[in-house]
Amino acid sequence: MAKLNQAPAWVKDAVFYQIFPDRFAKSDRLEKPSNLQEWGATPTRYGFMGGDLLGIAEHLDYLTDLGINALYLNPIFVSGANHRYHTDDYYVVDPLLGGNAALDELIENAHAADVRIVLDGVFNHVGRGFHQFHSIVENDGESPYLDWFTIDELPLNPYGKGPANYLSWWNLKPLPRLDTDNPVVREYIMQVAEHWLRKGIDGWRLDVPDEITAKGFWEEFRQRVRAVNPEAYIVGEIWEDSSEYIVGGTRFDATMNYLLAVDIISFAAGKMIDRRRLSPNPAYKSVKPLDAPGFARRIDKALERYPMESHLANLNLLESHDTPRLITSASGDRDSLILGTLLTMTFPGAPCVYYGSEVGTAGSFDPDCRRAFPWDETEWDAVLLTAHRELIALRHAHPALRGPNYETVSAAGHLYVFRRWANDEDLLIAVNAGSTAATAATGEDLDLLWGKGTAVDGSITVPGRSGAVWRVA
Repeated sequence: MAKLNQAPAWVKDAVFYQIFPDRFAKSDRLEKPSNLQEWGATPTRYGFMGGDLLGIAEHLDYLTDLGINALYLNPIFVSGANHRYHTDDYYVVDPLLGGNAALDELIENAHAADVRIVLDGVFNHVGRGFHQFHSIVENDGESPYLDWFTIDELPLNPYGKGPANYLSWWNLKPLPRLDTDNPVVREYIMQVAEHWLRKGIDGWRLDVPDEITAKGFWEEFRQRVRAVNPEAYIVGEIWEDSSEYIVGGTRFDATMNYLLAVDIISFAAGKMIDRRRLSPNPAYKSVKPLDAPGFARRIDKALERYPMESHLANLNLLESHDTPRLITSASGDRDSLILGTLLTMTFPGAPCVYYGSEVGTAGSFDPDCRRAFPWDETEWDAVLLTAHRELIALRHAHPALRGPNYETVSAAGHLYVFRRWANDEDLLIAVNAGSTAATAATGEDLDLLWGKGTAVDGSITVPGRSGAVWRVA
């Protein structure tokens, strides 16, 4: 059982799969409204395709066959938006997703398959349909909830022309910001977090948590969450250095490791990078083609950024609902995604696959990066799917890949070689991001476990745009 300041032990052994619920799978058991986009149509900003939680439950076999043992779900609570970041009621799962009963079924079936469930906690802002906000719209200055928000003047102007006359996220009218300095609001959020943990979820991914600055808020949140479930995972969406939030174990266990994603994309995609198809987030300004020595320096910096206990808990991703998909950022180059996945699956922490990328789903900026999962297997990229299955299986099979020990062996040209080891297991991983074969001296006798490469007389050779994993004999 984890102590309050420790991350849950299960996280370092987890392989996450991020699902945008409206776009993964839909169940025939649920009645659907008529005005839905056709499944697989080009996503629009406001359109719904009808994915639901029962659809996820019905495809757990696909996920466990892939090797997934943890799910991170984008918001599921009732909302007027397809992404559901506009929360109307934190206690009600959106009826389009199947309602509360569908979540109960998903949790039960997932846990029976040894799959954990982490929900998206959007506590910085709500939607215009949130009851307490709507009460002010209806009752003006006589609403009992006036102090739940920061209001410039009444009546509220949530729909008309002109700017919002209340504090909202990024000045967007549909997203009123809660006043988390208000102790009543604070307690409300704490109780929401506790409620769903008691219902069986395994943790919270926190949306823009650095924008909640109320003193002691996240410290209390951790205490309350871990009192309900000592093994609950708490991961924050912070795109920059997250030391303030994850070091010391008083707030979060981990961060969504976008900084590592920037490093991996820079090396694995290299000259394939299409800068027009990169995330506009400032964290991605440092994406540029890297050779192996440049990547080695980035990895050294990454490893120095946080203590290893934080690295082992971090959510290591290549893409998400907020970024173009890597295969699109890499100009359609399949090898960039495979090499990026190899590096993610062999780095300390919990790797995360964004739904559909394992079968070649592409996508540019939001909403295009939120396409429907293609359940027609003739549309799948079999090479990508095989690579994902094999690399996830490799990670599960070898404790060295899930432990703390990491060492760069050599970095020359575009060939990066590193070691992972634990107890009596010693692995050597090589990634050649260049276009031609490359060789490095290792002085070791090696047995190939995965990939393309040869080991002869103490040296390795890896073909261009390829990677390999060896066991040190």
